[in-house]
Parts: sequence; structure tokens; C-alpha cells
Amino acid sequence: MTYKSLLCVVTDRQSAEPALAQMTALADRLDSHAEILCMGLDRTQLGYYDAGATAMVLQESIDRAQSDATELLTYVNETMNKSDIRWSAEESVVPVTNLGRQVAFHSRFTDLVIAPQPYGEHGDRDAEAVIEAALFGGQAPVLVVPSKGQPISLPQTVVVAWNESAESLNAIRRSIPFLQAANRVRITIIDPPAHGPERSDPGGMLGQMLARHGVSCEIDVLSQTMPKVSDILNRHVADSGADMLVMGAYGHSRLREAVLGGATRHMLEKATVPVLMAH
Repeated sequence: MTYKSLLCVVTDRQSAEPALAQMTALADRLDSHAEILCMGLDRTQLGYYDAGATAMVLQESIDRAQSDATELLTYVNETMNKSDIRWSAEESVVPVTNLGRQVAFHSRFTDLVIAPQPYGEHGDRDAEAVIEAALFGGQAPVLVVPSKGQPISLPQTVVVAWNESAESLNAIRRSIPFLQAANRVRITIIDPPAHGPERSDPGGMLGQMLARHGVSCEIDVLSQTMPKVSDILNRHVADSGADMLVMGAYGHSRLREAVLGGATRHMLEKATVPVLMAH
């Protein structure tokens, strides 16, 4: 198994740069095909205009979205033409209320979605919807790229967050190509439950499963010395010199609207290395 089909959804030029750089580095190393969707978003359905808005005003918004999509495609073509990878790009105008549906459809047919950081000082306001749609609607793993830092071709040290949940296990399974390529994989458990199924050997069964895939693992059992688990994980990533974090994405889907849980949001806001998530 490897990542042969990569997808990046571009809605903002500034935040797209690190995501495209990461996609290019991976596609070059893995001989993958990179697909880029350049989406101009029509926001007329979000309540930006009152009921008395004229057809001319609404048409101006659609025209602006079309112009945005064309500009994004031009930027992507100029950027990707400098690379030697196999790639394709297309533009489209999408009502912002339909963004999730479009992203979910394309995500279903890709091995890995690469997205910019949705929160923080340089976060992309539309990246949250893209990530949620890929995770919940497309059931695809997502690699969230921080706004600062250099792209990695393949990680050398990976921290794997393990809490015995289905989301965590699914993320780990989806990350196996990265784990096999890494020199060190650190299964990280924070305050394992005293009466849980792994109480006598936290992370042992997971380490055995990964070892059968040729993954060399270490197990780190940490105490919750900080209020937020995400803060502990980020500190452990820094202390370990890790260049990738793997974790489950927590949240729910209600009436086709996916909502990331608070722990996931905080992790994505503070992350300093790429984070691979799956639901």
C-alpha cells in the first residue's frame, strides 16, 4: 500500500503555498499523481446580502468567484509547472454551501488529502470545511500542513497518538506507508485507563501489529501534566524531534454538517509539524 493519488483543494492563494509544496514533495518521492481543485466560492447563500439584493449584486458575487477560481488556477499552473511530478488541475465555481459535498465526492477517490492549517494566525478560513468534508464525507485520511516549516518527502520520526479508540486505530492504519518509511515510530499513550483492555501492556498489541508491517516502534506512556492532551502531544513531538504526528479525528456529522471536536481543533491550531488524521 502507498499513496498513489493525492488531492489538494485550493480556495486561497496564500495558504495554498505550503500545502502545494508538501504535495509536490510527496508526489515526487512516491511517484504519485497530484490533483488540485481550484475553487472560487460563491458566498451569496451565506447571508452576505439581504433579501432585497438585486440580481446585479448577486451576479457580481458569482463573477468574483469565477475570477478567483481563474486566478487560483493560473497560480497553481505556474507553481506546478516548476515541478517534475504528474499532476492535473481544474477550476470550478462552487456555492459555499455546496463546498463540503464537492470535496467529499473527490476525496472518496483519493488516497490522501493534503490541506493547509485551518486555524491560527495564518489559517485558511475555508480549510476547516475542506478537512471536515474529506474526513467525514469522503472517509479519506487528511494530512494537515502547518503554515510554517519546510515540506518533508517522508517523515523520519513519527509520533502516533494512541488512546484505544476506533478513530485512532483508523488513522494509524491509514498512515502505515509513512510509518514503514520512518526510522522511529513512537506510540504515545497519555494516562492509560487503569481498567482498560491494555492495562497490563499499554500499546503492546498495536506495536505487535505494526512490527508485522516492518515498523520499528517505541512506546511512550506519559502522564497528563497539562490541561489539554494536545499540548502534551505537541510538547512530546518537539522533545522527540518528530516531523509528523498521527492521530484520530474526533467529531460528528449532523445533517451533513461535520463538526470537529474541540481536542482536534486545538491540535490543528497549535501543530508545528504535519498531522495525519482519519475518522
